[in-house]
Amino acid sequence: MKVLQVAAEIYPWIKTGGLADVTGALPQALREAGADVRLVLPGFPAIAAALEQQRTLACFGPIFGAGEVRLVLGSLGQDGVSVVMVDAPWLYRRDGGPYQAPSGANWPDNLQRFALLSWVAAHLAAGEFDPRWLPDIVHAHDWHAGLACAYMAAHPGRSASTVFTIHNLAFQGLFPAAEFPALGLPGHYMRRESLEFHGQLSCLKAGLVCADRITTVSPTYAREIATREFGCGMEGLIQQRAGVVSGILNGVDAAVWDPRHDPLLASPYGPDALQGKGQCKRALQEELGLEPDPAAPLFGLVSRLTQQKGLDLVLGALPAALAQGAQFVLQGSGEPEIEAACAAAARAHPGRVAVSLGYDETQAHWVIAGADAVLVPSRFEPCGLTQLYGLRYGTLPVVRRVGGLADTVVDASPAALAEGRATGFSFDNASPAALAGALLRAIAAWREPAQWRGLMLTAMAQDFSWAGAARHYLDLYRGLRETAVR
Repeated sequence: MKVLQVAAEIYPWIKTGGLADVTGALPQALREAGADVRLVLPGFPAIAAALEQQRTLACFGPIFGAGEVRLVLGSLGQDGVSVVMVDAPWLYRRDGGPYQAPSGANWPDNLQRFALLSWVAAHLAAGEFDPRWLPDIVHAHDWHAGLACAYMAAHPGRSASTVFTIHNLAFQGLFPAAEFPALGLPGHYMRRESLEFHGQLSCLKAGLVCADRITTVSPTYAREIATREFGCGMEGLIQQRAGVVSGILNGVDAAVWDPRHDPLLASPYGPDALQGKGQCKRALQEELGLEPDPAAPLFGLVSRLTQQKGLDLVLGALPAALAQGAQFVLQGSGEPEIEAACAAAARAHPGRVAVSLGYDETQAHWVIAGADAVLVPSRFEPCGLTQLYGLRYGTLPVVRRVGGLADTVVDASPAALAEGRATGFSFDNASPAALAGALLRAIAAWREPAQWRGLMLTAMAQDFSWAGAARHYLDLYRGLRETAVR
């Protein structure tokens, strides 16, 4: 089974969110399960610098506003995952992020940048650049690769089947309709039943309309996006394609997230040696200026600081938890008004609330390991990886019961506690009061050391490895190929 994965990010080289964690781990898990996997990635500076054993497959251009384009086959990382890098310096080798300039504004030519990525994937699938390696499946991730499904649907030489994975339906790759001619697709692709979305063109909709199968990153999110509350205006289309939509839960990369062997921690620990977690807590308190109080329940949060992630709920619930002796560590960046409110909370509660603006991978590991509980109070959450890291590190998740959070965290209800199934604390309403109630339940459990230890051990025993996710994807791929052969 040959699988071509198409994405804009890959951990640890280019990361803005969970998408990079998925593309950094899933290809290797598929390889270990027997698949022959390649990735198509933009030639961002970090990718170009890290790519080893480079060999040029093709040169062409100009196209999509680029000058000459080189396709370079090479490998990334210790495991040598095979990568086709789209080397187009005019489009990809820039300061700033993968989608935004240093000023924070979106790159004005983002449509052309990711149309090129998608166009290359479709033509690779047709054997035009490397006829010795023809994929059975092209698996496109998020809006950046959605056009790959459209280019393949329009290509007369198409033989591969297509899978499109939605990592976050809220990011839809919207561009002015006037830019459609630059894509080189047949004119009818700009109709309402195809790429057109409320007078704009949507790269995400290209994947939803044209892919043979659609997946999301958790089963609950697959159901939620067919509703008005979570569908982001696409719910009608999701309902129409319900027969090809499914959810496959993301996994955790054990090579990166394992408290027993994590080189970033102040002290390693595991289910059989939990004392190291206390050392991690003490080190985190010292690092961020919190009172060195081992008896204070410490809540951590590593997230984009946005309303979608429920940061306004956290700010509203803080007083109730602080009154019970809790401490909070918040790490992330996002909406300026929420950043300012978080900073104000830290100033108002020195030694009890610490805020670290920005993202630092080492500090993220420190927070996940050093906190007693981790907050993921999202208004919607396609999968969520933070709660999975928390479970693995014995840092009990406090989550809103939506999307992948509902699929991965078992609330500490009396019945679940009695049955030994509980792994965290859940709440339903997106309100500060509901979150505060969950925090107070967590604090009460923290004050029962035997109960808390039991919750930690149950959490750490959960298996959310990529091996399981890879098996589900391979089953989906095989089903598509069997259908195509028939």
